[in-house]
Formats: sequence, structure tokens, C-alpha cells
Amino acid sequence: MPRNYVFASESVTEGHPDKVCDRISDAILDEHLRKASQPPRVAVETLVKTGFVVVAGEVSSDAQVDVAGIVRRTILDIGYDRAEYGLDGANCGVLVAIERQAPEIAQGVQNGGAGDQGMMFGYACRETETLMPAPIHWAHRLTRRLAEARRSKELPWLRPDGKAQVAIEYRDGRPYRFTSVVVSAQHDPIDRGKLEKEIEEAVIRHVLPAEMLDEETKFWINPTGSFVEGGPKADAGLTGRKIIVDTYGGMGRHGGGAFSGKDPTKVDRSAAYMMRYVAKNVVAAGLADRCEVQVAYAIGVREPVSVHVETFGTAKVDDEKIERAIREVFALSPQGIIESLQLLRPIYEKTAAYGHFGREDVDFPWEATDKVQALREAVGLR
Repeated sequence: MPRNYVFASESVTEGHPDKVCDRISDAILDEHLRKASQPPRVAVETLVKTGFVVVAGEVSSDAQVDVAGIVRRTILDIGYDRAEYGLDGANCGVLVAIERQAPEIAQGVQNGGAGDQGMMFGYACRETETLMPAPIHWAHRLTRRLAEARRSKELPWLRPDGKAQVAIEYRDGRPYRFTSVVVSAQHDPIDRGKLEKEIEEAVIRHVLPAEMLDEETKFWINPTGSFVEGGPKADAGLTGRKIIVDTYGGMGRHGGGAFSGKDPTKVDRSAAYMMRYVAKNVVAAGLADRCEVQVAYAIGVREPVSVHVETFGTAKVDDEKIERAIREVFALSPQGIIESLQLLRPIYEKTAAYGHFGREDVDFPWEATDKVQALREAVGLR
């Protein structure tokens, strides 16, 4: 029998300094995808601190892109629009240091191979309707609710930065109750009692299912006290520092590569999306209740060097059969992934906050479950 345990995951808002950087990097990628006559090669990193932004990386593209303009538009849209926040998109400094992709890397990609070596993971389970682990599922919904309440002026004293974390008690391997909920929200100067009351009512209880909350659930709302100074003024931001927030909240393993700012020839990103697509279809097909799929690539090589399936004892057929079915049903070369998931479209800015997986507010192709029947047939099920 599965043992009882508590597992926690966190999410951050779009105004968290690392997420500001992720979104800037992905906004630049999207603009190249919109304007380039040939598929661009993009690897862009962003750094943000009080009053300035640095954008650096490698881009091979025939598109003319106003990087500074994208930086300013993105920062303003997130909500950093006044000097007192420590970052004002209309007036911040922007330094751009972008060069062309190295020819050795370009050669491997042009031959249809992977843009780098590495291993990537995908994960799915039956804990939620989105087939995502429950802790990260609910953590993302809390931070999205913070942003919604700020943008709608329902809680007009909220500022852009914020975090949420939920800890869930599992009984017999299934989510049972919330043991603790942490929400840290940047705010204007405000009475602490009012802040705690309104966040509990308008955010926590608005989002989380009442049947999983009880009198022993502990709420920690801005536990350090005041959180007036936040965002890049309080903490420097960097692209790619929230890879666990971006994926499965620590429930599934991670290959280590970040996603944002990378075009889909970089298998760090595209293969991670494909593995989520694979794992979700395996679970949706009823082949397992939990599924983690690992794939590994060598730079410049078309086909993966390995594919591994782990179903944690929940499979309805042998893992070996599932692995063979995956290779039969899914195109796993970098080019096959790009074509299968239509990854040369400007869809990436939307991924930059609230997770790349399990999203219901946007239509990401890797969240489709259109391979269910093919997988069942491949393992000999009707």
C-alpha cells in the first residue's frame, strides 16, 4: 500500500523578477517567429534589476526586431509602470548583447539533429482533471488568481510580485487535504489585518476546493510581514531560474534545461513538451495512472539515444509495451517534434507564467490527448 506523506509545490506570479525575464525572452522569440522568412534560431537570456534590463544571447534570423521596444512593452503589460516599483517599462535602461548562433551548432541543427545533448522528462497523473500533480496545479491557480485580482482592481492594493505554495497530505497515494497554504503578495502600504482577510477570502478560499480545507489547514499570508518592496528592486531576475515552477512542481523529474527564450530546435524545450504530450496520452489512454517518460539526445543526431518509461507500478500493460508503442506512435526526432506540435508558431510568451503544462486558459498542442486510440491499438487494447 502507498504510504501517507505530505508534498509541497510553489508557483510565482508574472511579476516575479525571474518570470519578468522569462516573458521578455519568450516575447523576443515570438517576434522572430512572426517576422522571419525562415525558421529563426533563437537563444535569448534576460537579466533585470532596479531600473535596467540586459538582454543577451544568440540569434540567427532575417527579421528586424525591436528588442528594446519588446522589453518595454512587456514590462509595462506585467504592471511595472512607475518608478516607485523600482522598474518602469517606459523609462528603464535596456542593454542588448545579441550575436549570431555559433556555426558548429547551426550545422547540427540544419541537418535535422538536436540543438544540444541532454535528457528531458514528461509526466502525467490522474490527480487532477488536467492530469497534473495536485500541488503544482493548485499553486498555479493561486498565483493566477492573485494576478486576476490585481488586474481587475478587485484587490487594488496588490502589486505585481507574488508567490504561492501549497502542501498536500496524500493518503494511500492520493491527494487528501491541504496541510498548509502560503501566499506572499506584494502590496501597497495597507493594514495587515485587511490584507490577510482579503487574500484569504478573495484568493485562497476562492480557488482551493473547500472539501480539502479543514480546521487544521494552516494559512501563511505574507508571513514575514510587509511586502511593499518587491520585484526586480528587491531581487534580481534571470531567465530560466524557475524550471520546477514551469514543469511539475518537483513531483516529476527534470532534465535541468530551462525553456524560455529558446526556439524549438533546442530539445531542452521541444522534447520536454513532447514528453508531456506522450505521458499525458499514456495516462489518458488508461495505460497507467502515473507516467514519467525520459528521452535523451546527442547534439546533431536526429533520433533520441534513449527512451525510458516509468509508471510507478500503476501500468495496466507492461512498461516495455508502452515504450514500444511510444516509439511507434510519436515522432521523436527534433524535426518530427516540431512538425507534430506545430512549434514554429509564436505561442511562447503565453508559457512564461503559471506553468507550461496543465494549462486550461490557453491552447497548447502538447496538452492534446489525440493519440489515445493509437496508443491503445499499439499495445493491443481496443
